[in-house]
Amino acid sequence: MRKLYVIPIIHTSADLGTVAGAIDKRGRTKLGEDLWQSHKRTIDGFWLSIADFLDSLPAAGFKLYQDGLIADGEIGMKIVEQGVKDGSKNYEIIAQLLGKGAELVKTEDFSLVKKEYDFISKVIKSKSKLGRLAASLKYRLAAKKLLRDRDSFIAGRIAQTLGDGETGILFIGAYHNVISLLPVDIDVKEVKETRVVKEYHLSLINRRLDRSRFKQLSEYLTSPVLDTGKD
Repeated sequence: MRKLYVIPIIHTSADLGTVAGAIDKRGRTKLGEDLWQSHKRTIDGFWLSIADFLDSLPAAGFKLYQDGLIADGEIGMKIVEQGVKDGSKNYEIIAQLLGKGAELVKTEDFSLVKKEYDFISKVIKSKSKLGRLAASLKYRLAAKKLLRDRDSFIAGRIAQTLGDGETGILFIGAYHNVISLLPVDIDVKEVKETRVVKEYHLSLINRRLDRSRFKQLSEYLTSPVLDTGKD
């Protein structure tokens, strides 16, 4: 039996590259400074809870799969190192796991990742309302197929590279649907529930924010990880 821990990730500014500044500005404008800062504290607390849990695992020999990781080997290590330099909590955790003997595995197809990034970048960087609307429409038309193609590739990579009796960790965005595409002999353990992480994100973009529910979701995301059946 193979085991895979799945971590539905929340991106920090350090993970977003050149579009981070625009997203940060838009978040402040939409949510207000207080709520935006609360969101950023939730993200920090989320990653702290993930780090604490993973630190308790015997990571030697684990296979590491990462949303957006287009290479392993020397190039993959450079990607991780750059992520750490940029302040990514996600990549800091990966670096720590690698230091404990885990193995980095190429997770994504470069062409698919680039296509999606280009679409998002055009939406974020559009200076006019009309340009942003046009870019958003193009992205929406392509998004579902792109995500399906990426998920199929990721699931295939895990199926091919995670051997019998081995354990892997997948860091993946909450809107992905990789789990349903995995072989049935892979025992999947969600470190945080994907549906809750997704609900938290959707609550942020809801025009009528339910502050009480938002607080509940934040508390769940920052709480210690419950037993997921670790060995």
